[in-house]
Amino acid sequence: MLYRLAADVVLAVHVGIVAFVILGLLLTVVGGGAGWSWVRNRWFRLAHLATIGVVVVQAFVGVVCPFTTWESQLREAGGQTGYGDLSFVAYWLRSVLFFDGEPWMFILGYSLFGLAVVATLFFVPVRWRGRADRGSADRG
Repeated sequence: MLYRLAADVVLAVHVGIVAFVILGLLLTVVGGGAGWSWVRNRWFRLAHLATIGVVVVQAFVGVVCPFTTWESQLREAGGQTGYGDLSFVAYWLRSVLFFDGEPWMFILGYSLFGLAVVATLFFVPVRWRGRADRGSADRG
């Protein structure tokens, strides 16, 4: 039971990371157009770029995501062998996250997504220093 719960937690974290990558790009593009200053935050943007960068590199070198491996090992340790044994949460999170496809499809998809993230660095530039008007607000 504990292994199954741990596997569900690993899966939820994995889905959270995928959501961060996808929603991070979407919010950066929308926020850049809408003037949201937080989408230019250097820590958010560096974390976002690093996350998709790791995914792209893993795809190119043929490394299986460690979260996938860890979840699988935990499920096996918990006696699970297939989707029929998964909890409700695990079943649906897995169905959203995983699908069958040729390796080149994943490499291409991850790479194009990574290039889109890099493109936002030019179209929605990162704010590397604090806001310029911060000093004037302190004086007022």
